[in-house]
Formats: sequence, structure tokens, C-alpha cells
Amino acid sequence: MCGIVGFTGTHQAAPILLDGLSKLEYRGYDSAGLAVRDGEKPAEVVKAKGRLTNLIEKTDDGNALIGTCGIGHTRWATHGEPSVTNAHPHVSGNCVGSGSGEVEAEVVGVHNGIIENYQELKEKLLKHGYMFYSQTDTEVVIKLVDYYYKKYKLGPIDAIAKTMVRVRGSYALELMFTDYPGEIWVARKDSPMIIGVTDGETYVASDVPAILKYTRNVYYIGNLEFAKLTPGEAHFYNLDGDEVEKTTTEIKWDAEAAEKAGFEHFMMKEIHEQPKAVSDTLNSLIKEEKIDLSAVGLTDDEIREIEQIYIVACGSAWHVGMEVQYVIEDLAEIPVRVELASEFRYRKTPLNKHALAIVISQSGETADTLAALRLAKEKEIKTLAVVNVVGSSIAREADYVLYTLAGPEISVATTKAYSAQLAAVDCLAVHLAYVCGAITEEQYRNYISELLTLPDKIKRILEDKERIQWFAAKYANSHDVFFIGRGIDYAVGLEGSLKLKEISYVHSEAYAAGELKHGTISLIEDGTLVIGVLTQSELYEKTISNMVECKSRGAYLMGLTTFGKYETEDHADFTVYVPKVDEHFVGSLAIVPLQLLGYYVSVAKGLDVDKPRNLAKSVTVE
Repeated sequence: MCGIVGFTGTHQAAPILLDGLSKLEYRGYDSAGLAVRDGEKPAEVVKAKGRLTNLIEKTDDGNALIGTCGIGHTRWATHGEPSVTNAHPHVSGNCVGSGSGEVEAEVVGVHNGIIENYQELKEKLLKHGYMFYSQTDTEVVIKLVDYYYKKYKLGPIDAIAKTMVRVRGSYALELMFTDYPGEIWVARKDSPMIIGVTDGETYVASDVPAILKYTRNVYYIGNLEFAKLTPGEAHFYNLDGDEVEKTTTEIKWDAEAAEKAGFEHFMMKEIHEQPKAVSDTLNSLIKEEKIDLSAVGLTDDEIREIEQIYIVACGSAWHVGMEVQYVIEDLAEIPVRVELASEFRYRKTPLNKHALAIVISQSGETADTLAALRLAKEKEIKTLAVVNVVGSSIAREADYVLYTLAGPEISVATTKAYSAQLAAVDCLAVHLAYVCGAITEEQYRNYISELLTLPDKIKRILEDKERIQWFAAKYANSHDVFFIGRGIDYAVGLEGSLKLKEISYVHSEAYAAGELKHGTISLIEDGTLVIGVLTQSELYEKTISNMVECKSRGAYLMGLTTFGKYETEDHADFTVYVPKVDEHFVGSLAIVPLQLLGYYVSVAKGLDVDKPRNLAKSVTVE
């Protein structure tokens, strides 16, 4: 959720901090703030409610804040309403005045996450004479650091370590101490944070795009670790205060990948990047006409021992799991259970010790998915992560890692990361089937050939997007939209519905078509848009029948099918076609028109496509 940036070096900090925050706007926020130090002077704190542009204007593009060391934050309200007072940074002093100007306080800090025991800590601090000006849990943790810093007088290492032991919850924490000019101290538990270094300069951020233009060499700070950042250096410590040695990782993403490149919105740019994302991901797994999982680390002998697969994810990644369950069960004949991570982590269901738990997350930091991964490991179940971010928490903690190669995804509504995940797990499904002897050598090679055709076929769909644009403009004012399908088509409908509702604010639902007569059909009335996904030959006639039932009750029908199924036009009012491919993998094509539909409806309504209300790119708190 919230965005965090920090810089210490030789350049003026504020413009760099503002630039970094602008790269993190996709994470969702309601206020923003900076704290900058000029040498040994106290930190100057400036905060603003609303868009980052308000903070930029308030600081004259950052030029009004002098200093080469600073921290910044975009806040997503959890404890306390959106306001200047509740915005970060927070200070250990008892008041911040109007939220602008120099602050006489030992500790200034920002925080991403949720402190679960903040009320208990607040009561403790009140007894020791601390006063509170905000409603946030962050102010509590900043004052707790100050408390330990003053009580033991042993410096930041001891104060931060004691705070980390005392606090329950999740946090990525940035701190500046008055007595330590030019230094930024950071700490992490279950919230994302990376540290970048280059000659004489050090950066910190909650995600790669914020620092990509400045350095590609980054450190990944481990869970329950903290660090001291000075210009060009980073020193890491564990909870005992002992220094921990780390090596840097080079980020391979191009800086240009995090820019719009002439597109009006990141979402449309990323829709058009899907052929490359899918191609890169497939080519990382398919070598010399065979699927090679050597980089993943999962051996054929380990695959043969799998009796059950659990797929655990949230949001669109869960939809990937919903789709691939049909593919794995049909091809590999291994039973699959797909779970929402937020449910899986709290269920008391018995788990098969000979299972493989596949966790899917673009960021590799999704809080519920990370917790589900840890639960699976506690139950001694092997875990495979499908993630897009090298060095992310989920990637580091899973037994095996399958990386998707989608590059940075900025729009809140996922498109290319979803498609890359689907391509990756479809490859995995084919490999499982082959290793387990469920398919022949000829079938194996045919499936690989079909997978490799996906990028070009996605390109063909994008070349004919004007028809979707026309249709979206016509139905932009719809109040209710229903997606129906069976099997893989149902899973595609789930993702299509999510795309429409999350960026267009149109109420939409996806249903297994066979469930319509069990209650949902009562919602159909004149003009209701019903979108039928019709790519599975064995289920085609049944879904068409369900669509006709809706039409007889006044629905307007859109059909999404493959070329050759022209009889769809006899029943649907508007039909969209995608190229033919093996029906196990057609979801990678069928989703593209639905992504475009959601995008064009949002544009037609004049909405902020890349930053839908109330949503964040990475859900890193529960």
C-alpha cells in the first residue's frame, strides 16, 4: 500500500524524494509528506492532504526544502482519517504545528504497515509523559523509538532493536535521528523495502520503480532486520544488534519500462506489453522444445511424489489459479484445490503432507499470500512461488521459485503480470503432465508448440481493438454486467468482471453459467448486459443455452468466442472473436478483449484508469 522513499547523498534530497513518490502513486494514497535535513539542523517536515501535486506545489517542486538527507511517504489511511495531521512523516515531539516547518524532535519517521498493539504501546507511553497529536499507529512507534533512545542512551541500534521486539504487526520503517545527521535508519517486518546504492548516494523505497532511474544495485533487507544508511553505504543488523553481511542484486528492468512511452495510461501500455511479457516468460521456461524447470529447482523425482496441489493467491492471481486448476487436473490428473490466501491461512482443514502449495503474487509481498506460504511451510508442505519481483519476500521464503518476466507493472489493474503468470503455470501444468506420464511425447510437444503461438495471437487481438472501444462507449453507462461461462471460461469471466468493476466502478459479477437458474437469473431485466465466454467446445452449447435464457428476459448479449464459432452471432447481439489455440490455453487470449473492455469503459466515463479509488497495487497489510 503506502509508498516510502528515502535519500542521503550529495544532491538536494527533496526533488529526488518527490520523483520517487511519483513513481509509487500506483500503490494508492490519500496524503503525502517529506522530512528533509540540512546538515545538523532539525528536520523540516512538510505534509499535504490529497494528491502528490499538492505537496509538490507546497514545496515548490522540492526546491523550498534545503538538505541532502530526507525521507518521504504517501499514506493510505488505516488508523485515522486522511488529513495533514495524520499524514507522515511523524515526529517524537508532542506537536507538529501546521504540519510544515522545522521540528524539534529526536526522531522523525515514516511507516508502511499496521502496528497491531499500538493501543497498548500508546497507554505505556502516555504514562511516561508522551502526548499524541494524531490518530495514527505510526506516531506511536516513532515515539516508542524515542522512548528507548532516551531511556538507554545507547544509540539508534539499541533503540530500534528494542522497538522491533516490542512491536507486533507489520512495518517498513524509516527514521532520522537529530544526533545523527546524514543518516537514515530503516527496519522491516513483513512489508516491502529495498535499498539502492551508487557512488556517494543511497536510496530506499518500498518498490523498484522509485529508484530505478538512479541505481540498479539494490539490497533486499531481510525480515526482522534493520539498517543504517549513509551516503553510498548500507550496514545491516539483526535483532541482537550484530552486523549482517549482504550482497547487492542487479535489477534487470529498464528504467523506460516504468514510463508511459507515449500511451495515455499505464494500463493500455501494459496491455500492449503482454505479447512480450508472455514471450519472455515462455522462453525462460522452454529450451530446445522442452520445458526446463532447472532454474525453478523442482526436480522430476519431487514432481512424481506430488499427490495434491494447493494453489493459494489473492485477486487476479487467484483467478490464474482458478483457470490453471482445470488445466492441471485435465492434463496431469493431479487433484487441485484453489484457495483465497485470506481464507487458507485461517482454515483448520487437514493438509496432505505430500502436496505442493503454489503461491502466486505479482509483487511477492502480498500479506495474506505470504502468511499462507508460511503456514504451508509450518505444515511441512513444499512450496512453489510464482512471482514477478526478484528478491521479494515470497521469492526468498519459498522452497522453489518460478519467476515471471513481465517487468514493472505500474497500473493498479493488472494485465501483463496476470498474462505472464498464466503462461508460467500453463507451462508448469504441461511439465507436470509429462513427468507424471499422463500425456505422450507427441502431446507434450504439441502443447509446447501451442503455448509458443500465444504472443503473436495476442498481438492479432490488439490490432482489432477499435471494435471493443466502440462497444465500450455504447455500454459505458451500464449499471449491472454479468459474465457467464463454464470451466476455463468461468475463470476468464472472473478476471474480466474484476477488470470492469475495479477501474470502471460498474457493478459486475461472474457466474458459472450453470448456476444462473439457481437465483442469479432473477436479476436479469431489460438492457442488462450479459457477456458469455464461449471458448470450450464441449461446453459451448450449454453456455449458449444459458445466454438465450437471459436474452428472453431482456438481456443484451455479448459473446466472446474463437474464430470458427460464427453461429454465436445468431444468438448474441455483439460478438468478439479470438484466434484458435489449444483450448487449455485459450484463456490467455480470451482475457485480452475483456481487459480492453474494462479500460475503454473507464476512459469513456472519464475515470482515473491507473489509480482507481480505494485500491492499491500491492496489498501488504491484512
